[in-house]
Amino acid sequence: MNLTFRRFDPAEGDALVAFLTTDTWPFHGAAVVDADLVRRRLADGRFDGDDTRTFWITDGDDTLGLVHLMDLDDSTPLFDLRIRTRYRGRGIGGHALAWLTAYLFAEFPGIRRVEGTTRRDNTAMRRTFRRCGYVKEAHYRDGWPAADGGAVHDAVGYAILRRDWLTGTTTLPAWDDEPA
Repeated sequence: MNLTFRRFDPAEGDALVAFLTTDTWPFHGAAVVDADLVRRRLADGRFDGDDTRTFWITDGDDTLGLVHLMDLDDSTPLFDLRIRTRYRGRGIGGHALAWLTAYLFAEFPGIRRVEGTTRRDNTAMRRTFRRCGYVKEAHYRDGWPAADGGAVHDAVGYAILRRDWLTGTTTLPAWDDEPA
């Protein structure tokens, strides 16, 4: 595969709506995305603006996924990573996570760390975080309500520090720092 990351152009709104609404996203807020919601968010500049950027993940003419970067005016941005169902399990998420991490640290010198959160049962993404040098920093019990109002899942937070990324090291949190 020859992955490329091409910046989303707001004129591609229909393509974005189609991408988000014609697949399922089981480990996101809603497994099925509403087209009107995407259009409203497009109109609000939520996919391309002063503090947000979106990139298509492509291989030739195929669109494999999407990287959405948020809070770019903050020292700790967040991201949303989506890989189409038919391309999952091929390592694309790991390439995308490594790319977005390098992009953020190179493009925005004020960024100190990059954070991501996933559901506890999203074992593929959790492995991807660890492989890319991210460290588990949080475990939110019953922190991710299912969109259908049913089950509630644990959420798990990961982050990478700029200094760790630059040196290829991993700094673990001080978990035992509470007084006795």
